[in-house]
Amino acid sequence: MRIAYLDTIGGISGDMVLGAFVGAGMPLEELSARLRGLHLTDFELAASHIERSGIVATKLDVIVSRDQHRHRNLNDIRKIIGAGDLSQAVRSNAIAVFEQLAVAEARVHRSTPETIHFHEVGAVDSIVDIVGTAICLEYFNIGDVYSSAVKVGNSGFIETQHGAMPIPTPATVEILKGYPTVLTDVKAELTTPTGAAIVKTLSKGTLSMERFKVEAIGYGAGSREIAELPNLLRVMVGELEPGYAGDELLTVETNIDDMNPEVYPYVIERLLESGAHDAYVIPVLMKKGRPGALLSVLSERSKLDIVLNILFRETTTLGVRIQPVERKKLGRASKTVATTFGMVKVKVIQRESGGTLVPEFEECKRIAREKNLPLIEVYKKIEKEIS
Repeated sequence: MRIAYLDTIGGISGDMVLGAFVGAGMPLEELSARLRGLHLTDFELAASHIERSGIVATKLDVIVSRDQHRHRNLNDIRKIIGAGDLSQAVRSNAIAVFEQLAVAEARVHRSTPETIHFHEVGAVDSIVDIVGTAICLEYFNIGDVYSSAVKVGNSGFIETQHGAMPIPTPATVEILKGYPTVLTDVKAELTTPTGAAIVKTLSKGTLSMERFKVEAIGYGAGSREIAELPNLLRVMVGELEPGYAGDELLTVETNIDDMNPEVYPYVIERLLESGAHDAYVIPVLMKKGRPGALLSVLSERSKLDIVLNILFRETTTLGVRIQPVERKKLGRASKTVATTFGMVKVKVIQRESGGTLVPEFEECKRIAREKNLPLIEVYKKIEKEIS
């Protein structure tokens, strides 16, 4: 699969993304021509080479010939992009980024995505940055986007149309909730709301130990020199070679020695119903020789608050341990097959040798009850018929 990997060496912004793709081989003339499909006037792209820590990068600027910093809302942006001579993929990706921005701004200002007015990100240069990014992904025929953990500044202030804002800005922090982020000690805005929205919307997450055949590399330069690190974004375009699927999850654990053990099955049921991938209890010997239980939960980061609410509400724990974990997994799907018991849903496990069919436990349980048969007999009969 052809992918783009965004390495946020010095953070990420819209112009850094475009600069990096131009450095990787996106012809500036073609990018400009496609952006003309937006029917926005009085702007042009200018690219120059700039050196950061000995690395030559592309500095791309969107030059607007007159002040067009209008306060557009989400519907205005949708109309501009929808009316443009752009492919459906470009339209969809660009609008999705702006919707991510609108949701974040609405939460910060206690408004709604439809009524919030964009300020800086509603200007022509920001529209060009976001639509241009979508055009670059189409040009390189990118299937998926991945990134490194996103670096952000962690002190100082930046002037905006709303006034002085802390770094990272509230919108940037809101957008990056749930996404791997690195808080640096740099007193500068490394990642802008536009850059954060591009990553959060278009990226499937971070890469780790994947087999990646790099074909093109580009560096996009930020606007200022930063002493602590190179103010660069690196994009790598290439093929992600076949391998095990993977994702990043959280392990949430707590030791309990003062709870009625009859409660554990209920807690585990609640956790699994909430979307946790797994939950289990292991007997442990705790301090002072007390018998206890290690309650462990495997969850997506986006479900962390739900998991914590269940643990603190339904158990006697006073605190939990949270650790990020990497998971590798075989592909899994389901299909319906004909058996002696009629049409039955089974699991399809994708292995290197091909798909393996496995009986679905809940289906076997249903049939055992309906037919008044031993569960193990139903399981073995279906397993034999589908093997």
